[in-house]
Amino acid sequence: MLEDSDIEDGRSPKRRRVNGNDGRYSSPDELAASSDHEISYHQRTNSIPHRDPGDQLRRQSYGDSASEDSPDELDHTIHTFYRDGWNRSQRQSRDAPSIESPMVTPRVATPPRKPPLFVRYKQIQLLRGHRRGVAAVRFSPDGRSIASCCESTGYFAQAILAADATIRIWDTATGKQLQTLEGHLAGISTIAWSPDSKTLASGSDDKAIRLWDVSAGKSYPKPLLGHSNYIYSLAFSPKGNMLVSGSYDEAVFLWDVRTARIMRSLPAHSDPVGGVDFIHDGTLIVSCAGDGLIRIWDTSTGQCLRTLVHEDNAPVTSVRFSPNGKFVLAWTLDSCVRLWNYVEGRCVKTYQGHGNTKYSLTGAFGTYGVSGDDRDARDARAFVVGGSEDGMVVWWDVQSKEVLQREGSHEGVVLGVDTWGPESLVVSGGTDRTVRVWARDEDDDGADQNDDGGALKDGMEKLEG
Repeated sequence: MLEDSDIEDGRSPKRRRVNGNDGRYSSPDELAASSDHEISYHQRTNSIPHRDPGDQLRRQSYGDSASEDSPDELDHTIHTFYRDGWNRSQRQSRDAPSIESPMVTPRVATPPRKPPLFVRYKQIQLLRGHRRGVAAVRFSPDGRSIASCCESTGYFAQAILAADATIRIWDTATGKQLQTLEGHLAGISTIAWSPDSKTLASGSDDKAIRLWDVSAGKSYPKPLLGHSNYIYSLAFSPKGNMLVSGSYDEAVFLWDVRTARIMRSLPAHSDPVGGVDFIHDGTLIVSCAGDGLIRIWDTSTGQCLRTLVHEDNAPVTSVRFSPNGKFVLAWTLDSCVRLWNYVEGRCVKTYQGHGNTKYSLTGAFGTYGVSGDDRDARDARAFVVGGSEDGMVVWWDVQSKEVLQREGSHEGVVLGVDTWGPESLVVSGGTDRTVRVWARDEDDDGADQNDDGGALKDGMEKLEG
């Protein structure tokens, strides 16, 4: 429900800026610091000097200062950044994530890198059908379909007057609308595909999560009920048997998909939860909120293993694990996208060049460019792509932080962005009620025109693995 005070001061009722001087966050790592995991870890490692976790986070949570001083912090070529950095065969237990015992390896000198290649994406499809602004867009894991959903009254109080409360399924190749999913009683903020691309989960302002049989175009009979307020974010576990949800009620719930019951409630945040995600092997969950905190959770125990907070304490609206599981990407309402090394608890990269002070924006990782005659996938690079409040879709090089491309076809805020596949297709949706699909220009001078895409296919196979 909209509150009169929210309308009077022009703020979105679902995105409140946190006053950082209220004294509530005197210990930003209050949960993680007292965990049994960390206590036992420090008892086992007496030779390592003890440091207060909260103090360490405050001292190490900086923006750009680390990126130039530590060029090997983020060796992101496809050969490394997208590979599975966690050796599952050597892990003693799947329930003991490596955040507790980070591997210490000697620094190895890396060869000089070629200058970043620019990207040249062009719009290949314009999908119309929603009657109001598009809140989220997602490629299915098999890449054959795109799902989009429409927001609700009040989420963007000055931009959207009503909602069509629908989900639309589009054919990626042709742009044809395949299904319209109806059943929610209010606008829909978030959608997530199951790993097999057969089921879609949706979270709504009607406080319900619905699971949809996409091929049949129908909702399963039993919705997932438990949240007491709007639902903002959803993510399936890699096996598809669990679903994590974040809500305006400040809670994070872990659901058993088969029984539609809550497995665990995480005491997550002191403000609405804007984003949640699973790591690639399902052992960790990340959440973020308007309180400026990012938290890492042990899936099996529900214990908070780490709390990340930047010195600016800007509200965090969405988060994603990197494909190799070593980093967390976070969007904040200070027009920054930050990449965190969550094991060490510090920000290693900050991406700027877009506008983001009011709306909850999302984005994704992708790959680009093979240069010259070298068609080895190790020379393909990683990018981050996301939306902007000025109607732009923005691409950044992961390592250099350079803006690779800005494309402004949308006529309003670009709320949702996702990527998929060997060609790193991009889809975007925004308040102009459109969904747009982007592909690399075949005449891009920054890529090898004779390359058959094999290098990028190899790289994306590592991403999907």
